[in-house]
Order: sequence, then structure tokens, then C-alpha cells
Amino acid sequence: MEENNEKETTYAQEEPTTTAGQPLSDFLLQLEDYTPTLPDSITEHYLRTGGFNTTDARIVRLVSLAAQKFISEISNDALQHCKTRGANLNTKTKIKDRRYTLTMEDLTPAVAEYGIIVKKPHYFV
Repeated sequence: MEENNEKETTYAQEEPTTTAGQPLSDFLLQLEDYTPTLPDSITEHYLRTGGFNTTDARIVRLVSLAAQKFISEISNDALQHCKTRGANLNTKTKIKDRRYTLTMEDLTPAVAEYGIIVKKPHYFV
């Protein structure tokens, strides 16, 4: 007769955590109180247009937060392109204007880093 020496392993039900080590439930509670830049109605409209229907407002807020982060990263990258382009121009002309304008010249390489290709229509060329 063989003796079974295997120990039974019990796993405690662990709550998922965020990258900061906080429980996911805390993040979801904070998300309920947060008001993103994109209104929930706009996010819900585009989610419905894409075929995603939900009744959970936290999911809509999470998508709004992700979209806000995406837009802010693109605009920050475009600002960096503008500053480097402006630094090259300022060394030649010695103009120190610190106001920046978002142009397609800066936005195109910024969105290209995220796989978005922007082309001018043929009637603008």
C-alpha cells in the first residue's frame, strides 16, 4: 500500500492589486468620485457606437480616464516636437517666444509614434 505524502495546498482568495500595490477595489471607489475631462455621456456615445453597451458607470469612467491619458500623452509629445523644432529655429533667429501653438506639423509625428498615420487631403497639398 502506497502512502500519499502530498500536502493539500489551500489558496487564499487574494484581491487584485494595482501597480502601486493598492487593492483594485480602492481604485474603483476612487474612480466613482473622479470626474474625468471627457464627460460620461460622450464616452457612452462612442462606446455604444463601437458596439459596447454597459450599465456600469465605473467602466465608462475607466474608459474616459484611459482616453484622457492617451490624449494628454499625445499632446505632450506634440509639445516636445514643437519645442525641439522651435529650439532649432530660435538658434538661427534668436527669438525667445515662449507661447506654443499646436500645429499639424507637430501633431503628425506625435500620433505616428502611436501608429496613427495622418495624411493631408490632396486638395491641401
